[in-house]
Amino acid sequence: MIYAENILLCIAIPLIVSLLFIHADVRKYVAAFVLGMGMCLLAAYISGFLNLATGMSNNDASVFISPVVEELMKLLPLMLFIVLFNPNDNTFAMLAVAIGAGFSTFENCCYILTSGADSLPYILIRGLAVGVMHIVSILALSIWFIVAKRLKVFSLPAIAGGVSIAMVFHALYNLLVSESGISSYIGFVMPPIVAGLLYILYRRLSKQNVSQN
Repeated sequence: MIYAENILLCIAIPLIVSLLFIHADVRKYVAAFVLGMGMCLLAAYISGFLNLATGMSNNDASVFISPVVEELMKLLPLMLFIVLFNPNDNTFAMLAVAIGAGFSTFENCCYILTSGADSLPYILIRGLAVGVMHIVSILALSIWFIVAKRLKVFSLPAIAGGVSIAMVFHALYNLLVSESGISSYIGFVMPPIVAGLLYILYRRLSKQNVSQN
């Protein structure tokens, strides 16, 4: 048994103190990173409760419960930034990446403390798979929001559609890695491949934004 709240405090306190000595986009990134870790802890509480309440097995919960809860929890701070600060496209994507990175970092820390870190290959796979998956899902959502705003179709249905796609991607990943064999290998390589595709798409969107301005 680990005390996730204590782990969060241990990691978050130095980062919060560092906010006093950094500025501009770096401060925004660190703040969003800490917020992402907090969302991970809240998602674990909610997912654990729903898992017990529904009586699902851990594998079923990882496919049907965790993706929904975790993507919604990552969406909340993203929407908060939109409402309060209305950031530009580059800042918005940066904040999304920070939330995903904080979420995956805290999740991986708790996993390592629970299961150990004696297998370097498996730890590397987890970092490149689960860690990148959380970043990819929320980055894809932020890019969709950016496109929707440019096309002037940013609305509740657009938000619901975007987060639904993120949930499906997350659930598909969890389903693929739940069984050993070829399906798990496909799941492990899926996040890095999608991350590369999103990088190319984001660079094109950034160039279009510069040319329009």
